[in-house]
Parts: sequence; structure tokens; C-alpha cells
Amino acid sequence: MRVAVIGGGPGGLYTAALLKRLDPGRDVTVWERNAPGDTFGFGVVLSDEALSGIEHADPVVHRALREHFVRWDDIDIVHRGTRHTSAGHGFAALGRARLLEILHQRCRALGVDLRFRTGAPPPHELARTHDLVVAADGVHSATREAYAHAFRPRVTSHRCRYIWLAADIALDAFRFETAETEHGVMQLHGYPYAAGASTVIVEMREEVWRAAGFDELDEGESIERCAKIFADALGGRPLTSNRSTWTVFRTVVNDRWSHGNVVLLGDAAHTAHFSIGSGTKLAVEDAVALAACLAERPSLPEALAAYEEERRPVVASAQRAARASLEWFEDLALHLGQPPRRFAFDLLTRSRRVTHGNLRLRDARFTEAVEREFGCPPGTPPMFTPLRLRGLTLRNRVVVSPMDMYSAADGVPGDFHLVHLGARALGGAGLVMTEMVCVSEQGRITPGCTGLYTGRQAEAWRRITDFVHRRAPGTAIGVQLGHSGRKGSTKVMWEGMDEPLDEGNWPLVAASALPYRPSGRIPRELSRAQLTDLREQFTAAARRAARAGFDLLELHCAHGYLLSGFLSPLTNRRTDAYGGSLDKRLRFPLEVFDAVRAVWPQERPMTVRISATDWAEGGTTAEDAVEIARAFAAHGVDAVDVSTGQVVADERPEAGRSYQTPYAERIRREVRVPVIAVGAISSWDDVNSLVLAGRADLCALGRPHLYDPHWTLHAAAEQGYAGPGVVWPAPYRAGSRRPPTGRTAPPGPRLGPRG
Repeated sequence: MRVAVIGGGPGGLYTAALLKRLDPGRDVTVWERNAPGDTFGFGVVLSDEALSGIEHADPVVHRALREHFVRWDDIDIVHRGTRHTSAGHGFAALGRARLLEILHQRCRALGVDLRFRTGAPPPHELARTHDLVVAADGVHSATREAYAHAFRPRVTSHRCRYIWLAADIALDAFRFETAETEHGVMQLHGYPYAAGASTVIVEMREEVWRAAGFDELDEGESIERCAKIFADALGGRPLTSNRSTWTVFRTVVNDRWSHGNVVLLGDAAHTAHFSIGSGTKLAVEDAVALAACLAERPSLPEALAAYEEERRPVVASAQRAARASLEWFEDLALHLGQPPRRFAFDLLTRSRRVTHGNLRLRDARFTEAVEREFGCPPGTPPMFTPLRLRGLTLRNRVVVSPMDMYSAADGVPGDFHLVHLGARALGGAGLVMTEMVCVSEQGRITPGCTGLYTGRQAEAWRRITDFVHRRAPGTAIGVQLGHSGRKGSTKVMWEGMDEPLDEGNWPLVAASALPYRPSGRIPRELSRAQLTDLREQFTAAARRAARAGFDLLELHCAHGYLLSGFLSPLTNRRTDAYGGSLDKRLRFPLEVFDAVRAVWPQERPMTVRISATDWAEGGTTAEDAVEIARAFAAHGVDAVDVSTGQVVADERPEAGRSYQTPYAERIRREVRVPVIAVGAISSWDDVNSLVLAGRADLCALGRPHLYDPHWTLHAAAEQGYAGPGVVWPAPYRAGSRRPPTGRTAPPGPRLGPRG
């Protein structure tokens, strides 16, 4: 096999070495346009996981790396002059030049042909003359662009400028330090990579960079200014550069990683923000996976397909974490108002890879100090602390999210709803929410939706709230009121979600006469008189909800239903006082909110659910969501339930673990209103992390409660918690400890024969 490697960075060199080591008969050539000693940046951080992979794949390289590694365990966070240290993290780094030198030596020893100061031939020529072409030519990959029609790359530039520098001082920890200047917030990321040497990255928002005048400074002036700003962190020492320039980070994603016999690797295929230290790690792991797949699969196409199948989910996970970290630093100014320890915890858990649970394992002393600062009583996880909303005190931070069950007859909740909601109330959550309860017969999504537009329905709901209050004392039950709008008159979910009924359809109404799907039914645009009628339907339902005994009322202004349809510019094309600018689009939802608040008992809280983004071009943005939340807060909302999407059928959500939480956090920090986070929150560790970091006040979980109605009770048992934040019902107390799962192995022999 003839192999061409384009790019002599760590990923390309390590790939070449592995391919030659596994099959010395391979003809492997590396093209690198720079000289052997040329490199950008200074230090490289590798995780224990990456090092383990290197050790297994090539012990020679691992031994050479081990001789030069600098290791440390601590992370220092300096916030407004206060330094907090978290231990137990475990890092290893070395100079980038040294890493390349080790890989050069290994490649030469194995017989790889290294061609420096030589640009690679065009990729189509290499593809014709070689069996395999590995494109490891970086974030600006010419190979990727040459085959853009096949790889379909998407490159996103972000909002911060940063510069890679170095200092002749060995920091004793991974250091994060903020500088609040007259121009805005600046951030230092620093770590040691050799005796007497550290990498220093200075980062700030584009507008801060320009306001500070960095756009008008040359390289030397920029370096001098950075050293002065962070003089305390650097001990007054100067900074040095290595052809350093200010740049913006670019996230690279490709729909495909191979085309014919050409395959992308490392930054050419994907990038992950430097704040989680994954660039070189991912490239090295790519190299190991590619070499292994080539050895294991009988043909090149199968090997390349297996390589992508193996690596893509790993990379996607890293990119989600990197994106969360990147955005945290982009919005750094929003986080600075926290007490120093909670700021440090927020920073450490920003990517969602470090959580409350594993941080407690790494550094229990630090984590307990953060919990004390938050107000956790001894032995109480953050999720089991109380929260007060008006006259209602929730005993913990867990909410059973509204979930449509489509199991009612004539809008009346029956035995199913009693068992469904009753079981989850017994399961320990602080607040149990109903599904969207419709304010009129025409406002139903499906024939199976519940309502509060008749006295019979209210009586049936009273049966359920009475059960919750009597049998699960301390658990609150809330009602979510809504109207389906243009998404109504459809089949129940398991018969065809969002599909129109085969028969028995009812008229649809909406902010504008736009169907949810291009082939769907067209709703009628609401007139002024109909808007008045709708307001009265909401207030009548709210009165019934109060008499039915609900503790909290949520107004559903999300997911493309009627009130949500007024908020989004994609679904509201009105030209009257209820359409156009955001203020006008807010008008009717706020009128409904005010009317409901006026009849809802003053001591009972009222929340609103919004879609913080439409996940579609031209739709609601994160900035819009802040203003929407601000408007509801000005009208007296007690908390904002922050969801996203489901507004238009052609949305492209960026789903992932806790993926909607950043929208909730931004609203909480900018508007200073309590928020409910929802969406792919599945573990009690996530809930503890989100609450303690100040990203959310409550966490709503849906599917986990379908899987386990007693999710909250089990979360308490698994954490060894027994306190007022969760109470086992008396008939269940015998099961409050985790049952044994099998035999425990006996201890091994301890007393050997006497000599």
C-alpha cells in the first residue's frame, strides 16, 4: 500500500508512524510545507486516556513522551483577586516542538519518507498515485475544500479573539484568570509544559478586543499589553510569541470524512475549542482508530467506513462539550457576579463533562465549600434544597415535566391520569406538572387531550390534586394551560405525530394563516373579536384550575402552539398591533398572561414556558428569548420554563445532553428571574451540577420519569440522603435502600503460611 499523508502535525505524523509500524511494507510519505522546527503555539496537553491509547499502540513513542511530560493535578481559578484551587484533575503536557521532534524521530526510525518545506501535490493527483491519502492538513484544509462537494464541511467562526503566547515561568496549576478592564472582560488560560515554561492564551470578545485597541497594535505591542494586563498571574514576567497573531476559533464539522481513498483526520475533519484541551488528543485518537480499522477490515472502503463510524460519536460528544465551554467563555461577563467559589464551580463544570459528582470525587473539600456557600445543609445534595415561589415552597429542585399523554375522553382526565400523576407525586419530585391542559375543545392537539373548559373536567382534576395533597404531602402539583393553535386536530402521537385526523377534524386558528407543515391544514388568522374570546377561555380555565386545587399555573407559550405562534417571526406575519416587532408579537401573550394572573390566586405562583430558539433561520433567537423573558418578568411571572424549538417543522435542533440549559442560564443571569431548565437532563448528577452552578433553579425531567416514576426517591437513596428534601411514603419506606443485586465475592486470603 502506498500512503500519502498531507500535513506534518502531530496527527499526520502519528498516523504515518502507526501505519508503517503495523506494516513495514507500506510506502508512507508525509508532506509538510514548513521546516521541521517550525510550529505554532507552545504546549500540548494530553489526557491519561489519550496516553493510554498511545502506550498500547506504540510503546516507543509513549516512553519518549513520558520522559518529557510535566504533570500536575490542580486548577486555579482567580476571580476578582481571590484564588480558589481545585485538586485531583490530572494533566500532562509537553512542548509542541518536543512532541514533533519525538514523532519525527519515530517516523525516520520506521522508514517513513518525511518531506519538509514541500507542499503536497494536489489531492486528486495523490489519490490517483496512492492507495490511501490521509488529509491531516489542519483547520484550513485545502484537501477538504477541494472535495467540499463530498465532505460537505460547515465552518463556524465564533465571537472571541485569542492569541497563543508563552511565559518563562512554570505555573504550578492550570490557571484561569479574569481581568475586568474599562473595555470589558479579558480571560487568561495558562498551563505549564516544561521546566520554566508555560503556555498562555489570552482571549476576549471581539468588541472588547477592538475597544481595547488590539486591532491597531502590532505583534510586539499586543504581547506587551497582555503581559501588563495579567502581570499578577505572570509574576511580572514578559510574554513571548511564536509567530503569534490574534485569531477567532473556527468549529469544523463535516458530513462525511472520506471520499474514495481520501480520508480526513484531526482538525481537517473536526475541531474542538482549546478550552477543553482536545485538539491534539482527538487527532492522536483518530490516528489510532484509522490504523486499527485498516488492520482489522478486509478492504479500504470498509476500513474508512469503520473509522468514521467509530470516531464520529466520540468527536460529536467532544464538540458538544467544547461548544458549551466556548460559549461559557464568550458569555464570561454574565458569570462574574457570582461569589468566588460558585464562580469557580461554574467554570469547572462549564462543559458538562465535569459534574458535581465527579468533582466531589476529585476534590471533596472544594465541593463541600461550594455547597456551604450555596446554602446546602450538611449532607444535603443541592437538588434537595428548597425553593420558594410566592406562597409555595418546593421541597426540592426536581420537576416532573409536562408530558402529553393523549389518554383523555372528552377532555376529562380519568383513571390513567390519576395513576400516572399520582405515581410521580409519590415518587418524590418537588413539583409534578400536568400535560398541556386545553382551554377549549378547539384548542386540543388531539381527541385524547385533557381540558379545563367544563365543570366535569375540573371535578376530575380535583380528584387528582386531592390524591396528591393527601397521599404525597409536600409535593406540589401544577397545571399547564394552553391552546394548540395551528398544531391541533391531529392524531395521537403513536398513530402519527402531527398528522391530521382521518375524520372528525375541527377548525384551526393561529396568529397567521400558515400551516405547520407545507402539506398541512391552513389555520384561520384570528380576528380581534376572537382574541378577546380566547383571553376569556384562558381566564375561565384558570378559575377552574384554582377551584380544582392546583398549586401552580404555567402558561404554555412554547412549541409552536397558539401563544408561541404569536411570539415567533416565522409564524406571526400579522400587520396589525399584534404582529411585526417583538414588542407587538408579545402583546397578545402578555394580555393573556395578565388576564390569567388577575384571576389566579395571588399567593400561588405562575410560570410561563417559552421556546428560546426556533432552531431555524429567521426565527426566535437567544437574544429575543431574553427580551421575551424580561417582558414576562415585568408582568409578574414567578419563573420561566425554558424549552426550545418545535415551532416550525423544518427546524434543525442541536440536541445533546442538557442542550437547552444554556438558554435558561442566560435568561436567569440577564433577567434575574428564576428559571426551569428542561431538555435531555437525565441524571441526578446533572441536576446537582446545574443547580449548584447557578444555571437553573429547577430542573424538569420528562422521559426519566416515564422510565422510573420514583426517580427522585431513587436519586436520594443512591446519594445516601434522608432528609426533608424528599420523603418516602410510609408504605414505601421498606424500599428506601437499594436492594442487593447479587452475591458479594468473599475477601481473598490474607494470612499466608508462616515461614
